[in-house]
Amino acid sequence: MALIELLSNSPALLLAACAILGLLVGSFLNVVILRLPRMMEAGWKQEASAILGLAPTKADPISLMHPASSCPGCGARIRAWQNIPVVSWLLLRGRCAKCGTSISIQYPLVELAAGLLAAGCAWTFGWGLPLLGALILAWSLLALAVIDWRTQLLPDGMTLPLLWLGLLLNVGETYVPLSEAVIGAAAGYLLLWLVFHAFRLVTGKEGMGYGDFKLLGALGAWFGWTALPSLILLSSVVGALVGIALMVFKRHDRNIPIAFGPYIAGAGLVMLLFGNILMPVMP
Repeated sequence: MALIELLSNSPALLLAACAILGLLVGSFLNVVILRLPRMMEAGWKQEASAILGLAPTKADPISLMHPASSCPGCGARIRAWQNIPVVSWLLLRGRCAKCGTSISIQYPLVELAAGLLAAGCAWTFGWGLPLLGALILAWSLLALAVIDWRTQLLPDGMTLPLLWLGLLLNVGETYVPLSEAVIGAAAGYLLLWLVFHAFRLVTGKEGMGYGDFKLLGALGAWFGWTALPSLILLSSVVGALVGIALMVFKRHDRNIPIAFGPYIAGAGLVMLLFGNILMPVMP
């Protein structure tokens, strides 16, 4: 109780505590980013084998907790001191301590981003239930953005719980009135669903995935329907700029799809941290 009182009465201590917690959570998010798509793929293979009447495919069991983290090069188990967020990567100079295999810079970047987002949430919301919800949303959006960027997947196991959690939190008007949240969830999904089918009718191609609909619906559940124009504008502008940059500087083929989820997630993070500033000036 003394710690709770201390955190609730000291904004600086709360900010520091959330930043440290965010670094630790960021380490777990790296596990989610790496393993969840693999778990989904393994599940799809098992389902396909069952439907086709084939023998189940044999594969080593994998979950978010098992097996323990190890080097992808030599298989050496990652020790505790080698798993300190950001610090270990810097001390090891981005390489495995045993075999020297390069360790992706994604790991410290995700950890650092999770810590900074947590500190930003503490600064914006202060102590209370809104802070807890904001932390869950921020970390989930970060993980979804990286997963979609890497694999072009937005797992239902993350987007749908976010939608329901947003609605539940807004039963008590934690962020917006419940009526706005319900309309926001429905309208967010429906808007991109309509864009998807209109684009397919005109071009004969699919311009985005169903995960994008669910993610925008989830953000509508958190921020309400009035935030949807701002979210769509932010994500579209950033997505267009990045797409143009990729085509110009990296010769990215315009026919190769670019994940849109990271820009929706990024817009959600901007709305979470700066919504009070943006909403009065955004459409």
